[in-house]
Amino acid sequence: MANDKKRPVQEVRMGSIRAAIWENETQNGTRFNVTVSRLYKDGDKWKDSNSFGRDDLPIVGKVVDRCHSWIFSANGATSEHNDKGNEDTPF
Repeated sequence: MANDKKRPVQEVRMGSIRAAIWENETQNGTRFNVTVSRLYKDGDKWKDSNSFGRDDLPIVGKVVDRCHSWIFSANGATSEHNDKGNEDTPF
């Protein structure tokens, strides 16, 4: 069914840069993934690309940071990382 298409749980957009946050249920609980794209117009039609120019990169960083904050708020900073109060600990 076309109407059953999964939608992101959250979108973050700044200018032409858009990130979609996707929720996935796993055996270990809820996980979130992020896709990032750049919107552009080709004639009268809007398209998107996952290629970014030099001037896009600072905005990509800000959008991804907002996604990170949203995921930590939604997820309660649990399950994805071993959260023992040490932010420098690698995954």
